[in-house]
Amino acid sequence: MDYALFFTYLAACVAPAMTGAMFPPGAWYQALRKPSWTPPNWAFPVAWTTLYLLMSAAAARASGFAGAELGLALWSVQIAFNTLWTPVFFGLRWMKVALAVLGALWLAVAATMIAFFRVDGWAGAMFLPYLVWVTVAFALNLSVLRLNPEADASRAGAGSGTGAAG
Repeated sequence: MDYALFFTYLAACVAPAMTGAMFPPGAWYQALRKPSWTPPNWAFPVAWTTLYLLMSAAAARASGFAGAELGLALWSVQIAFNTLWTPVFFGLRWMKVALAVLGALWLAVAATMIAFFRVDGWAGAMFLPYLVWVTVAFALNLSVLRLNPEADASRAGAGSGTGAAG
């Protein structure tokens, strides 16, 4: 694995990681009804740190193989959707729109994983925990939306988000 590439891909993960600091869950999220299977708060930074390391290693590893171009392009797509979700959910409080973002993210992660599997089994396998986590995130987003339809700022129109995360 090329470590310069690994750290380059890891640097690209800083953008979605920083959105967590820019748009923390805050009191709004804490007040929402959530399903009993909601992961504990400490699990989110642990999971995301692990996933960012794995997705960076997968991209760096895959980049060493002929035919990796599609997988690497898809890697860029998934990191863009990854970056978008937190501001949409916690910043704008548009839970329905965030669910659509997660759907697009799931498709991008699955496509990236398949493309990586085609060039290197290990690179593809490193994306499997990410796909599982995004599946859980989709189910959690959907459950929170169903339990709190009145809290979805997108219900009143695109301009009704508070823009604040607190």
